[in-house]
Amino acid sequence: MTYNRQNSRILAPDQKSTSSSICASKTTQKLPSVMVWGAITSDGRTPLVFIDKGVKINKEVYVECILENALKPWAGEHFNGAHWVFQQDSTPFHIAKMTSEWLKFNFPEFKSTEESPASFPDLNHMDFCIWSILESRVCAKPHKNVDSPKSSLRRVWDLISEDVLRAAAVNFSKRLSLCIVAKGNTFEELG
Repeated sequence: MTYNRQNSRILAPDQKSTSSSICASKTTQKLPSVMVWGAITSDGRTPLVFIDKGVKINKEVYVECILENALKPWAGEHFNGAHWVFQQDSTPFHIAKMTSEWLKFNFPEFKSTEESPASFPDLNHMDFCIWSILESRVCAKPHKNVDSPKSSLRRVWDLISEDVLRAAAVNFSKRLSLCIVAKGNTFEELG
């Protein structure tokens, strides 16, 4: 059961002033949720990969379903032999030995977690920019079933302009400098 405090309010000088017969309404919402993966470059985006309900992401699923079946074919076509660098955060299945070995063998270059701060969303293009765009546009309307947000995510993903992708990538240098100034702390802590 989900309780939404934004929509249920009692105006009273204090809690003791409210009658026990007056209570905030509680509503049950079973919102459809999806797990999705995507990646961007300054001039493109991968296809979105939806993870089936009940599937636990681990190193085997990540390597096979995302890296091998989605990213590698897309990157081969998109980069067409040009040099490129793959960067990911330090999620456990990203830093697994199996994943690192697969990346070394299959991609021209990738940034290991030792080369970037752990769990640092300010240096992740998807986290500091793209996911919020997707979330704000996709969640602007309610979804009644799991296919609805998937369809909406695909549509919004395809509508993100190359200008936005390029800005997210170009902004990376500035964010690296801020990371150095913040000594690895979040940028908000710079005050």
